[in-house]
Amino acid sequence: MSNEVRVRYAPSPTGHLHIGNARTALFNYLFARSQGGKFIIRIEDTDVKRNVAGGEENQLSYLKWLGIDWDESIDVGGEYGPYRQTERLDIYREHWQNLLDRGLAYKCYCTEEELEQEREEQMAKGETPRYSGKHRDLTPEQCAAFEAEGRVPSIRFRVPENKTYTFNDIVKGEISFTTEDTGDFVIVKKDGIPTYNFAVVLDDYLMKISHVLRGEDHVSNTPRQLMIYEALGWEPPQFGHMTLIVNENHKKLSKRDESIIQFIEQYDQLGYLPEALFNFIVLLGWSPEGEEEIFSREELIKIFDAKRLSKSPAVFDTHKLAHLNNMYIKKADTDRIAAMAIPHLQKAGRLPAELSEEQQQWAHDLVALYQEQMVSASDIVELSEMFFRTHVELGQEEQQILGEEHVKTVLEALLNKIHSSEEFSPAHAAAMIKEVQKETGYKGKQLFMPIRVALTGEMHGRDLNHTVYLLGRDRVIERLASQIKGS
Repeated sequence: MSNEVRVRYAPSPTGHLHIGNARTALFNYLFARSQGGKFIIRIEDTDVKRNVAGGEENQLSYLKWLGIDWDESIDVGGEYGPYRQTERLDIYREHWQNLLDRGLAYKCYCTEEELEQEREEQMAKGETPRYSGKHRDLTPEQCAAFEAEGRVPSIRFRVPENKTYTFNDIVKGEISFTTEDTGDFVIVKKDGIPTYNFAVVLDDYLMKISHVLRGEDHVSNTPRQLMIYEALGWEPPQFGHMTLIVNENHKKLSKRDESIIQFIEQYDQLGYLPEALFNFIVLLGWSPEGEEEIFSREELIKIFDAKRLSKSPAVFDTHKLAHLNNMYIKKADTDRIAAMAIPHLQKAGRLPAELSEEQQQWAHDLVALYQEQMVSASDIVELSEMFFRTHVELGQEEQQILGEEHVKTVLEALLNKIHSSEEFSPAHAAAMIKEVQKETGYKGKQLFMPIRVALTGEMHGRDLNHTVYLLGRDRVIERLASQIKGS
């Protein structure tokens, strides 16, 4: 095995990029980059029946969206390709034939019905279900007889008896397994497609993978893979199994758990920033030194240390993600956030599909008004709702505020200022409200609260001067006049 660090992320195109798979990719990426090594993406597409249209493209496009780049894969090539498993069948065939020729694997002609009956009988006796090995030592004549019946064999690996396999896991420390409860397992299915545990060993070895970082659900696969490495006389990579991601109730994250958004594409559609999601996902099962939690990709590459991968399940904290994304949105360029948020206003029917230059500028200013409050770009629809109402709706508290004696005086004074002025800007709104204060003698809450409630129907909100400006001269006049008339 080369001293160069080479790691891989190996998605199956059976669905879109899930948060758990994205974490696996990120940890491998950071490990490779922090060590000056190579990051490889290999497509494990041998489960043809479960592959979905667009799954491969979605995986790669959303890895790029997150900010991940790679050194070798189906799109950039590399000296250890092909990088798609269905294009590597000849390679697998050569090596399983090697195992057959050496008696380390054999053909099994058992039908699914026979295997199911065997499992049921073992379970009825309280035994752990495992293949009995009934076709372990068939003669050539027996094989020929089965084939004459039309039976197509699978190929099983001959598991060594009463042997212990031990490996030092990067995350979990030393782990040992015995072969006592492991039956001879299938390495090639009846259709000639290799199983995961066989193909992954060949791919990792031939692609010179030095470290395998993956989820802890793969721990049980490791001993089978170590057996194959041993049978082929190859040195295995170093394994590290990351802990599960759990929800806030400490239950394993399930794709049926609707309390958590789980696919990267959904975060993009909602208007999350990729760098915020990158930052958040890295903290799912890994912790930096110190208290700081907001890092750029470059900073994470510099400080990433696999020894700091957690041994405890990673809790998916939705509030933390919301906080992180809000922090990133606050710091982002407003042009960028506006470009993400305006389509949500258009989709909601608040803005036309085609915007004039004036409408574009107004929408941009609207987004700027709410940028500090936004958790995601889609929040703009709910946050700015009052700008799109046809009339102001008042709750009981708001009605009480507008029912105070001085309110009519304040609103009439402001309305007169607007009528007598051609200019209308945030600065001019501030100046007019200041003039109302001097003219009426009302200030502070007595001045600002009735103006805000009369115009927005809300007691609290964003900067009042910009709010007045964005409502527009005509609408401000209309709403002030309506409240004065009703008072």
